[in-house]
Amino acid sequence: MASVFCVLRATLMAILLPAGVIVLFLMYHKSFPSPKCHPPPAHLGRLKKPANSPGTSKQPDKPVLLLWLWPENKRFDFQDCETLFNTDSCHLTDDRSLYSRAHGVLVFHRAIRDDLSNLPAAPRARFQRWIWFNTDSPTNTRRIAGIQGLFNLTLSYRKDADIHVRWRLTLKKNTDEDFMLPKKERLLCWIVGSDDLLTKSGERYNYYRELVKHIKVDVFSSAEFSKGDDYFMTLSSCKFYLSFENSIHRDYVTETFNGPLAAGTVPIVLGPPRRNYEEFAPGTSFIHVNDFPDAATLAEFLLQLDKDNEAYMRYFNWRRFYTARRHLTEENHEFAHAICQACRHVGMNKAYRVVPDLYKWFLQ
Repeated sequence: MASVFCVLRATLMAILLPAGVIVLFLMYHKSFPSPKCHPPPAHLGRLKKPANSPGTSKQPDKPVLLLWLWPENKRFDFQDCETLFNTDSCHLTDDRSLYSRAHGVLVFHRAIRDDLSNLPAAPRARFQRWIWFNTDSPTNTRRIAGIQGLFNLTLSYRKDADIHVRWRLTLKKNTDEDFMLPKKERLLCWIVGSDDLLTKSGERYNYYRELVKHIKVDVFSSAEFSKGDDYFMTLSSCKFYLSFENSIHRDYVTETFNGPLAAGTVPIVLGPPRRNYEEFAPGTSFIHVNDFPDAATLAEFLLQLDKDNEAYMRYFNWRRFYTARRHLTEENHEFAHAICQACRHVGMNKAYRVVPDLYKWFLQ
């Protein structure tokens, strides 16, 4: 009996042992995925398509600035912000389909319709900032009812604007460079609309008409200067230039002042008070009409400076420390600098605020 039990046990062990080995092998083998059928990646539906796939566009990592209204339809290549101003801090676009994702919406004041029908109709996202874009003075700014509380940021020539529109002097790295005065062929010049001299009134035209009674002024039609080289070449050929603003307001100092500074010419300014000009350029870099009791006295002073080269050259002492950059004069680039400045601001500043009353701030 004992021998039969031993035989049965030996037989059972012979059967179970191979079976166990087979089961363990199968369990081990199934713990690995098949080499021919890889498991699908997680979140397959959220994977981005390649940037160059048909029907897709690259998703920008930078904040989006949407130019809602082109200023006077003067279009330029947005890449100019990087090539001309070294600004690449935002994704600048005029594609209105990106409105809901835009961090900033740039709206040109002069292009807004009186009924506001060309402003965005969709609700504004909580993170989105609307930027009021205006380079005109209060005298030339049209009042549009209903926009006073729409904007979060201001883009203007004003010093207290959120984004400043001005060509500024920059400090020189090498103060030992000598300034070379351009060759002077004319005493006093002005570039202005030729018809304006005969038809328009206003302080600058009245002052000019009085000034020409005492000194010669070479007048050039602004319509002739479509290229920057011609503009700056003409300016540099003059000893003095009439940098007369079209209206007089605090901080309203435009390219008509920057042009002669960059060209190597002394500006004769008519605009805000001297103290205001001195916030933007050294007081010895220009001559203010308010420094003289009348146009005749100014003319006499300029004629004296024409004969005193040492005194005249003192108006360029500032060039030892500063550089004036030439502003863009091509028509399609008239607003490029301002738009690129807005791009820089949106890329570098995340603060959200509200302008409670736009007109109370700007027209005061």
